[in-house]
Amino acid sequence: MAPSSTHEQPIDVLIGGGGFAGLALGIALRQALGNTFQVTVADPALAREPHGDARASAIAAAARRLFEGLGVWDAVAGEAQPILEMIITDSRLENAVRPTFLSFAGDVAEGEPFAHMIENGILMAALAAKARDAGVTMRPVAVSGFHLVGPPGMAAADGRARLIDVDLGAGSTVTARLLVAADGARSPIREMAGIATHGWNYDQAAIVTTVGHERDHHGRAEEHFLPSGPFAILPLKGRRSSLVWTEEKTEAARIVALPDTEFHAELERRFGLHLGEIKAQGPRRVFPLGLAVARSFIAERLALIGDAAHVIHPIAGQGLNLGLRDVAALAEAIADAVRLGLDPGGADVLERYQRWRRFDTMAMGIATDGLNRLFSNQSDALRLVRDIGMGLVDRAPPLKQFFIREAAGLVGDVPRLLRGEAL
Repeated sequence: MAPSSTHEQPIDVLIGGGGFAGLALGIALRQALGNTFQVTVADPALAREPHGDARASAIAAAARRLFEGLGVWDAVAGEAQPILEMIITDSRLENAVRPTFLSFAGDVAEGEPFAHMIENGILMAALAAKARDAGVTMRPVAVSGFHLVGPPGMAAADGRARLIDVDLGAGSTVTARLLVAADGARSPIREMAGIATHGWNYDQAAIVTTVGHERDHHGRAEEHFLPSGPFAILPLKGRRSSLVWTEEKTEAARIVALPDTEFHAELERRFGLHLGEIKAQGPRRVFPLGLAVARSFIAERLALIGDAAHVIHPIAGQGLNLGLRDVAALAEAIADAVRLGLDPGGADVLERYQRWRRFDTMAMGIATDGLNRLFSNQSDALRLVRDIGMGLVDRAPPLKQFFIREAAGLVGDVPRLLRGEAL
């Protein structure tokens, strides 16, 4: 029996993966190109309650502009904590004092913080609601396979474009002009396409949890560079902070498995008591760390975005924001092409997207890898070099402002959505 299709005519874009990147891309395309442009998001997680994710993410200024343009930010702004100040220290765990070597004011422009912290579940719920309002078709199923249909090349002799059939399980097949892989770091779609990744695993893992504290953080984020890796305290609404705590893999596994009282003791050694008494809240989880960049971000009728295209070290808090830059670039490339009457999944569109994103991605991957190697070690010589370097940056306001704008995603060839402009 031939598989059934849910559309008599091909849909324009099928997005495999309903996380931040997949939903944001679906909304952007529908808002830019209207009701005749058909977009489907497929992900089994769409059947689950998005509020269940207790983790939090840093949303850079450019990404916040994207969410504002999509009409999502107003729904979550009351739960988003602006980062008003960032301080960086470099010390060892046994040091009694952690002097500040580098500090940043938090604005990229007057009244515009360079980043906000928000809990993932809150933002995911707002994105899912907006996607439904925008007319994105939501299917709680996984992409289980795909194959190209029609003759090789841009189009058949009768003018029909080569398309892609996407299997969604239970005998259901959807024909699309473009398949977008937004299905995470272990992307099954990328694997099925035979696209390799290049990179390596670090002998590190990140412990992620939320910490309640007695005193107000006043919007200050802290990153303490310790020999095992960065210990980041990121402010949330209320007297709470999100913690991203890097340790060697075996040590991270040991710490997260400790009884509550012993875990608290390890936490307090690193967090300190400058915010008063502290207490871990909610689950504590461990995530292995690595660097991986796809050999290609595109194939015929296929584009990779977000973690399916790249995974970097969280040392600069840029992972999610890098994925949203993919969204803005791909949405703009597709929208510009469709308005000219061109194929949204055509080779020229996909090549434009890849050219736009690969250099930025590689540069960010190299930068985060270099920072991690520079700071996560016991070398006194390297410590002296980096502390002198941070001190010089701290005394150079123009350089500090450049780094703030870079972290905010506002440097280079910035797509329109990230500049706060409509597609």
